[in-house]
Amino acid sequence: MNAATICLLQRPNNASTKACLFVYCMESSSSGTTSSTIQTSSGSEENLMEQRKRKRMLSNRESARRSRMKKQKLLDDLTAQVNQLKKENSEIVTSVSITTQHYLAVEAENSVLRAQLDELSHRLESLNDIIGLLENTNGVWPNPLTGPESDDFLVNQMNMNMFHMMNQPLMASSDALLY
Repeated sequence: MNAATICLLQRPNNASTKACLFVYCMESSSSGTTSSTIQTSSGSEENLMEQRKRKRMLSNRESARRSRMKKQKLLDDLTAQVNQLKKENSEIVTSVSITTQHYLAVEAENSVLRAQLDELSHRLESLNDIIGLLENTNGVWPNPLTGPESDDFLVNQMNMNMFHMMNQPLMASSDALLY
């Protein structure tokens, strides 16, 4: 055996796939004839391509599974968020309803208190007018009946009753403040 040559060639149509082409040259020194054996490994090349294809398919399946899981988790999170927001919205609506009822009750009470204030203001004004009149007349009512038909007894009785009522203290009731 004089020389052995091994050649590695690359396929031009698919640069990523390497094909091994083994060339074994043998020379015979006695006869001078050359025999060469060419052996191709296309079977191992197809096997390698199949393995890569299966690996890529498995990788794609795993990626799709992760994508579906991620999408499902996002959907579940959004559903939980919707439910939480619905619950909060319901609580807010209930709170607004209760606050509105309280407001209307306070507004009605305020209206009653304003009416009572007006009534008491008018009473106080009337009482102040009466006090002013009594102070101007020194506690004696002027005789509305002038002339011969006047009855001194009746006028004196009226003056005494009025003076007696004016000297009594004005009592405030706690019940008046509740309305």
